[in-house]
Amino acid sequence: MSTPIFIRNASQLVTLQGSSNAPLVKGAMSELGIIENGSIWIENGVIQAVGKDSELVEKYKGRLNEADVVDACGKLVTPGLVDPHTHIVFAGSRENEFNMRLQGATYMEIMNSGGGIHATTRATKAATHEELFNESYERLNKFLLHGVTTVEAKSGYGMEWETELKQLEVAKELNEKHVIDLVPTFMGAHAIPKEFKECPDKFVDLLINEMIPKVAELGLAEFNDVFCEHGVFTPEQSKRILEAGKRYGLIPKIHADEIEPYEGAELAAKVGAISADHLLKASEKGMKAMAENGVVGVLLPGTAYFLMAESANGRKMIDLGVPVALSTDCNPGSSPTVSLPFIMSLGCLKMGMTPAEVITAATINAAHAINRGKEIGSLEVGKKADITIFNVPNYMKLQYSYGVNHTETVVKNGQVVVRGGHLFEELSLSNH
Repeated sequence: MSTPIFIRNASQLVTLQGSSNAPLVKGAMSELGIIENGSIWIENGVIQAVGKDSELVEKYKGRLNEADVVDACGKLVTPGLVDPHTHIVFAGSRENEFNMRLQGATYMEIMNSGGGIHATTRATKAATHEELFNESYERLNKFLLHGVTTVEAKSGYGMEWETELKQLEVAKELNEKHVIDLVPTFMGAHAIPKEFKECPDKFVDLLINEMIPKVAELGLAEFNDVFCEHGVFTPEQSKRILEAGKRYGLIPKIHADEIEPYEGAELAAKVGAISADHLLKASEKGMKAMAENGVVGVLLPGTAYFLMAESANGRKMIDLGVPVALSTDCNPGSSPTVSLPFIMSLGCLKMGMTPAEVITAATINAAHAINRGKEIGSLEVGKKADITIFNVPNYMKLQYSYGVNHTETVVKNGQVVVRGGHLFEELSLSNH
């Protein structure tokens, strides 16, 4: 049995209690379930009690000397942050494209000239399994230092079986060997390979008839994602790919309406996707369809920021009843960041969300976007003990003091893995 952990006397303890069955919408996204002077008792990796410090001291008074006591006085305690959309397993870097965009080139122009996704595909294809693992492991360490305890990880930098398989196998090994939980998504439909440019439906057939069945047979992914965008996959092709994944037990996700309106949000509702992501150009009709069907809108303001584009209308989506989540979209081309707290600040500054709403969007709603709402995302008895402590006195200051990493302590699966803003222990052994 592991040593109990007693997190004591937080200035604000954000519990988000009662949100495990469905993502929060509208006004409920601002109901954080805050306990002032709150404490948590953790044992065997699971939350055993949540409440006022005085209540828990009384409850465990005979065992206080057994526990690793974490003093949270004057600090903010939240569920561990959840990032529901990343492309974290990749090789190479694209700072040259950053310079090109600053001189006027668009994202799609760079991609269509052989850069963009294709540049990362070449680098990822050339990298060994070990190289991909080591690069991605270091990125996960940085995520952890920013308070993130669960990350979704997409393939998609292969677009042919060997490299897609390599990415998914690296993600599986990372999940086994790093304390952060990785949730795998197959995204063979990330772009049309050059050799299929004149016959894209043949590539769609290859995905449907060969790649998706293999992914399902090997149990390497939980979700199936597609980039539904003009010049990439049409709504009709995207529907075929997502429906094929469903037949093999893969839950649909969709990159939707990022560059221009393309009915991606509407398609997400039609196919029963768990989330539609990006949504910068989503129509009001599409937003309403998502709200009616409970599709989580995963918004990526860091991508819009980095591409110097207008952000998605998070305020409107929330007001229409879309359950909104936030993510870094960590990738080498359009959002090379691991700072989910900075993304939360952008949610406030660029999308009209409130400080309370972005907390919800980066915890329980993000958990629901990757089918983990019953396990993580809120601080409730019986849930996994994934917890982040920020060195700020309240949740509003977390966003107010932007661009600063306020993460002080991270508890993952009931173990302290970050203390004083530093990795607390050797993380090479699995915590799973």
